Amino acid sequence: MTQPPPPPNQPPQQPGFGPPQDPSQQPAQPPQNASQQPAQPPQQPSAPTGPDLNKAPEPGYGYPQAPQSAPPAAPPAAPQGPGYGYPQQPPAAGYGYPGQQPGPYGQPQPGAYGQPQQPGPYGQPGYGYPQPPTMPMQPQPGGGKKFNAQMAIIVAAVVAIALIVGGGVWYASGKDDDKKTTAEGGGGKEEKNGEGGGGTGGSSSGGGAKEKAPADTASKVLFQVPAPKVPKGVSSIDTSGSWLTDTVYAKSGIAEIVGYDRAKGTEKWTIDLPGPVCSATMHVTEDNKTAIVHKPAMPAKGEPQACTQVAVVDLEAGKQLWSKSAKSGTMPISFNNVTLSGGTVAAGSTSGGAAWEIASGKQLWAPKTSDSCYDSGYGGGEKLVAVRKCGSYEQRQLHIQTIDPKSGNVVTEYKMDEGIEYAAVVSTDPLVVAADVGDSAGDGSGISDFFSIDNKTGKLRQRISAPGDDFAARCDAIYKMENCTGLTVGNDRLYIATEEHEGSGDSYGQTNEVVAFDLATGKQTGQRADAGDDYEITPLRMDGGNVIAYKRPPYDKGGQIVSIDGGTFKQTVLLENPATESVRDVEGRMLPTSAELLYSQGGLYMSKVYASDFSTGDKEYLVIAFGTG
Repeated sequence: MTQPPPPPNQPPQQPGFGPPQDPSQQPAQPPQNASQQPAQPPQQPSAPTGPDLNKAPEPGYGYPQAPQSAPPAAPPAAPQGPGYGYPQQPPAAGYGYPGQQPGPYGQPQPGAYGQPQQPGPYGQPGYGYPQPPTMPMQPQPGGGKKFNAQMAIIVAAVVAIALIVGGGVWYASGKDDDKKTTAEGGGGKEEKNGEGGGGTGGSSSGGGAKEKAPADTASKVLFQVPAPKVPKGVSSIDTSGSWLTDTVYAKSGIAEIVGYDRAKGTEKWTIDLPGPVCSATMHVTEDNKTAIVHKPAMPAKGEPQACTQVAVVDLEAGKQLWSKSAKSGTMPISFNNVTLSGGTVAAGSTSGGAAWEIASGKQLWAPKTSDSCYDSGYGGGEKLVAVRKCGSYEQRQLHIQTIDPKSGNVVTEYKMDEGIEYAAVVSTDPLVVAADVGDSAGDGSGISDFFSIDNKTGKLRQRISAPGDDFAARCDAIYKMENCTGLTVGNDRLYIATEEHEGSGDSYGQTNEVVAFDLATGKQTGQRADAGDDYEITPLRMDGGNVIAYKRPPYDKGGQIVSIDGGTFKQTVLLENPATESVRDVEGRMLPTSAELLYSQGGLYMSKVYASDFSTGDKEYLVIAFGTG
């Protein structure tokens, strides 16, 4: 997994911001449920070369001790090497971190090694700093391959053992009460904005898919939107947020949202905002409503402005329906994140969370001064899930709560082990959260483990170890709890990209795979979709029971959108972009870890999440759109 950005610059905090030190200053403790202890995987033999995706990784801090023996290992994975396209990052955190509020998402941190860099986002909204385009390196002479006859014999032997075992990763459960608290997966329905539903519980048939391969998969550039110029004296402004309806592609600009004809790129409407967008949800209602957080005015020197306004916009009509704020005590809340679920828009912060009716803007709840805990963020979609923080900094306990979107009442609750400071909501149905336990990921990705939780009981189903050395997913668990890339959830499975490693055959390039974990057992299913030599594959979303993924290309080809069958893992190419240099230059700047990628109905829309005064000398674009047919 790759390095995340340091928290962006932020205006001074109002009183009460930041993780509370005094319990009397925190939001109301929910009902107490017994937390479940995670199961511990035993160690597995390492593969001859590359990342062994079938081993049980070294557990992080706070992980229960494993039994001393384990079943035989499954087949080894492909070799590992340094990945391309994942820039290194400076350490996150300045004074006051993590209590400080973020400023415009993706704003360069001054003095960070003296260079603006580009980290990774939400197949779906991402974050990052400007940098020159990162393209795969051309083959270098003298590299040589490290695969010989002896290694081939070793691999063949391990594969033979794996066939006997039946494939997958073996895990030993730490406690009996944790290993069989399984539940039916969520039967998610198809959503707007190019999102797939959660799939049916346990099914891997790949049914219900809507995206079909056209007769000719070669795409053409539909339109491009030039990068907007930032105001004088401002280095970077957030442009998070992009959405698709049947007729409109909508994208945040500088203090505006513009709706484009999704085939022609002509402007259909513009929604002017008083200040820049701070955060946006990827979710869109059935009637094309979505939500954003924005500033009440344009920032200026000495007046940076806080992210106090939550607004709902109609993407089809091109209208802002309402804009609201909320208070914690007497102080306006500066919100970090926003989401939608069940007719409710909910926004979270270090001062607590608030919610409103989408239709009317009526406030449903806000933090109380008597609260001893606070809602730092929410996950939306099929269900509404709160990440609720209790306790002081470094003595934190996170409560993962499925809540009623109308009343805010807790339906089920899972209490994570104390000391886990942050968690991201990967999926709400089935419920999956990601966390970096004890900072053991080691790469700043925000993920060392995934927690599969039963929505009906609040009990832990499985804890899945996902070390950063092996897997390329990442989440912004600090501020934007739904902002994850390199993974998707469906069919009661977690689909995740591996880290890049050395390719096969005569290739000197890098490659990776998508693998699947069963959320009921915590084991790998043995399914694997290879990117192919010199390509890098990243899951974007579900399409019924299939996985939609983007394949970042080598230097001389265009990117691809593929559909991975949820049952057979067979890949079908849905779109392949032009290989001309001018097009590749633009596409190469839209990394799936640091840009927003939406695919639907034969159209791929790639956009940046910031506008800045940093320039490579080439013409910069906010959006590039491709289409087939």
